[in-house]
Amino acid sequence: MLEEASQLENIEVFTPWGVSVGFITSLEVDDEKGEITSLFLEETNEKLVENGSSILIPFRWVQAVGDVVILRYFPQDIPIRSIEEQGPMAYGY
Repeated sequence: MLEEASQLENIEVFTPWGVSVGFITSLEVDDEKGEITSLFLEETNEKLVENGSSILIPFRWVQAVGDVVILRYFPQDIPIRSIEEQGPMAYGY
């Protein structure tokens, strides 16, 4: 069991079907609730994430945490879109 959320950093994340997505480099935390809301991944798998770009994974997608993180859900591929393409709701504006 993890003692601190910071222990998640540099942990590898896998899809439900066992393919590496990338490595956790930081966390997004809801300060009011004290809960992790998202995992920030870098060095992502180019077969899953366009250009191997860095991504945020909602913590609700996490199935299990241990030596690695296993996701309960992951889309087949993640296209990278500009902020203009995503619209104003992309960042909660």
